[in-house]
Amino acid sequence: MNSTDPQIVLGTMDFGTRVGTDRAFAILDSFVAGGGVWLDTANCYSFWNDPGGVGGASERVIGAWLRARPGAREAVRIATKVRQNPLVPHSWPDSAEGLSARAVHTGVEQSLERLGVDHVDLLWAHAEDRTVPLEETVGAFGELVAKGVALRIGAANHAAWRVERARALAREQGVAPYSALQLRHSLVLPRPLTPVAEGGHRMLAAEDLDLAGAEGLAVWSYSSLLWGSYARADKPFPPTYDHPGTARVLAVLDEVAGELSATRNAVVLAWLMRQGIEPIVGASRVEQVEQALAARRVRLGEEHMARFAAAR
Repeated sequence: MNSTDPQIVLGTMDFGTRVGTDRAFAILDSFVAGGGVWLDTANCYSFWNDPGGVGGASERVIGAWLRARPGAREAVRIATKVRQNPLVPHSWPDSAEGLSARAVHTGVEQSLERLGVDHVDLLWAHAEDRTVPLEETVGAFGELVAKGVALRIGAANHAAWRVERARALAREQGVAPYSALQLRHSLVLPRPLTPVAEGGHRMLAAEDLDLAGAEGLAVWSYSSLLWGSYARADKPFPPTYDHPGTARVLAVLDEVAGELSATRNAVVLAWLMRQGIEPIVGASRVEQVEQALAARRVRLGEEHMARFAAAR
């Protein structure tokens, strides 16, 4: 795979909570050995599973792995996020950190300390904060790029118009703009106009892809495999996915997977990458990493993509 092609991103949300340190190390080792590069984390991961009620566990595990693996920092790129970490344990969203200049700088400083690095390759604004002037947030992120603390910046779970407004403000201020989007997306879709159960998730929309294509922005997708629902009978799709479109898409998915001798998951990931989207894949076992990376070998043609489009 060419280095400019979309890549599988390793999601590390459960590291240090549901996934212990030893298993996390094995997953990271397998990912790098298989040619994986990008690690995705956040300063709030995973406060909801942590007995302490705050985030930071995932970043600490990655930091420990980097210390234990000389040269590993040069082999991986690290993306983390600010916004959402509870400032008071067990008090979210009431005490969730925002996107004021002070919050952004403090959040990043703490992330760098946990990771044991002097910069991250991509820093995300994890969600909008409309209590803070957008000019202030843009300026804070731009300052971090100017200092070399973040090489690039991106917007996760943002409305497309807010991203474009932020980019316009960055031009006015003469600072680096958001160059990446991160939103929830997968092959099957929930019923239209039906909210998903997961708080804070924002679905990828056509206007997001339109903006990204017009402005040359990278697009990352999360919940790409819908928590194992494609592959495991004990992980049914959430109720909002129970509609005729899902059945049509899954029928095509099974046909294409059979034709290409690939798994459902691999075809879903290949479908995302075929559109230039970089899918984040969470893993709790080494074999899941190996299966995800195998998606890079699945080649979907125009005819396959047309069949999926017709089913959706």
